[in-house]
Amino acid sequence: MATPRLDLLRWQFDLTWSLAEIHFDTLRPDDYLWQPAAHCWTVRPAADGQWRPDWADVEPDPIPVPTIGWLTWHIGWWWGAAIDHVEGRTPPARADVHWPGNGAAALSWLRGLREDWVGVLTRLTEDDLDAPSAYPWPADAELTMAHLAGWVNAELMKNAAEIGQLRLLRTASLA
Repeated sequence: MATPRLDLLRWQFDLTWSLAEIHFDTLRPDDYLWQPAAHCWTVRPAADGQWRPDWADVEPDPIPVPTIGWLTWHIGWWWGAAIDHVEGRTPPARADVHWPGNGAAALSWLRGLREDWVGVLTRLTEDDLDAPSAYPWPADAELTMAHLAGWVNAELMKNAAEIGQLRLLRTASLA
């Protein structure tokens, strides 16, 4: 049986995803690696053929402007980790999560994660929402699965807005 909290989290997720898809559906292959600034984080092929993101363990100042490719990797990394956490699996280390190598594969990855997350939201119960969650914050934060689900919605909205803004800037730069 659905509950108001679950219904709201699911509705908010569906809204967020639909807004993300507006941008995803208009991306072109060259958009993913377009560097909007000199100080930029992107994804790059390594010697082993895997695409790895730029990263710093301590956030730089100023923060680099990410590419759409980097943002799609970022969504895949944190969302996959959130799903693993909810499902009781140990997520892979950040350094072991690679970008798929092109925009179509990245969107396929994200759409697969969406399906996995919809499954998570479908299986959650009211009691599950009150269970402790130590992801993505420290274990002593005393937050719950409801917080985690709300965070997924907020983080996805933020990343989708960043992708949308980059897409708009790229389109304007080509006009």
